[in-house]
Amino acid sequence: MSATSEIVRTGPSPSTRDLKYDGIVCFGGEDWWYHNRGHFDFQMMREMSRHLPVLYVNSVGMRFPKLAEGAVFFQRLRRKWASIRRGIVRVRDDFSVYSPLTVPGTLGRRLSRPSLVAQTRWALRKLGFERPLIWAAIPTAWNVLQELADFDFVYQRTDRYEEFPGVDRKQIEHYDANLKRAAKLTVFCASDLYHAEGPHCRNPLYVDHGVDFDAFAGSSSCEEPEDMRGIPHPRAGFIGGIDLQTFDPELFAAVVALLPDVHFVLVGGSTLADGWLEAPNVHHLGRKDYEEVWRYPGHCEVLLMPWARTKWIEGCNPVKLKEYLATGRPIVTVPFAELEHYAGLVRTASDAESFAAEIRGALRTGWAGADARRERVRRESWTSRADLVLATLASGDERLPARG
Repeated sequence: MSATSEIVRTGPSPSTRDLKYDGIVCFGGEDWWYHNRGHFDFQMMREMSRHLPVLYVNSVGMRFPKLAEGAVFFQRLRRKWASIRRGIVRVRDDFSVYSPLTVPGTLGRRLSRPSLVAQTRWALRKLGFERPLIWAAIPTAWNVLQELADFDFVYQRTDRYEEFPGVDRKQIEHYDANLKRAAKLTVFCASDLYHAEGPHCRNPLYVDHGVDFDAFAGSSSCEEPEDMRGIPHPRAGFIGGIDLQTFDPELFAAVVALLPDVHFVLVGGSTLADGWLEAPNVHHLGRKDYEEVWRYPGHCEVLLMPWARTKWIEGCNPVKLKEYLATGRPIVTVPFAELEHYAGLVRTASDAESFAAEIRGALRTGWAGADARRERVRRESWTSRADLVLATLASGDERLPARG
């Protein structure tokens, strides 16, 4: 099918009787054991495991770690080896996690493909999967899918993976094109990317991010996390990974310098060099488990998205935006395409001076507009997103009528 499906935001609950699969194998874009579990693939698999057993295969890397990364290089190797040593782990009913032994990089993927295919088939037998649906959340999964042609697969095109720093761009673009042509369904979560690339897919579907609304909406009324209690107000918070491909450290540092009376709270793991920003009004709280992350944003007066201005960000739809909106707190962000769906609900700024000015403005207005921000995302659950995909797959022609 070459026509682009209509944008759909909700869907009916599927019946497993209508699905021909006995499980789902997700080649994830992240590692279950050390990445934030708010990502699209984690959330979708969590919800889909309510209908079918899921095997989440930890990230088949897109790039080879470089020694020049210093301590981060060794940290990556230690984390990956720790993941591999775990084998298959059942983390809850009908949800297992597996870390196969692979070699990243273009040459490494080519050499390790037979082994990865063998490891995948072994895992399928171990779990008793005979007719699984394969979910590819990363383009490098194509290496394996070529050898698993007897199974249907879904391609999750949630980011411009070819823009990820350090990857072999031509190779990733090649994988991406093959996946779009062959996938039973290509799932987009950013409308800009969907409209641009949907016509090149066999069967595209727009599935916007969901949000764990009740958790994040209750953030401001929950007990303040212990490691925040000594931080003075007013507070401006960023909750998320601090990585060069998404986060703009220069913009953030300039804003910090312009607002010495505001205390900036960073909640998330960082791949930047140790000591990248040392200022008395910056508080690095480090990575938190997803089950705890929701407790932090509601105890800040304003929430920030100081994203890097890259093609990666231009084509993204951050999960963080809806989580922030659910708290009701005012939001200051750099502009990106997806914000057109949230007009009047966020403050945008393109440089340090205007970003600082918007933070000042948000602190002055306080909770004004909180109800509107919450209402915008109140009914956008992850359950409805997973149900939409499963119902589409169960519908026979892989397409549902337009809704909403």
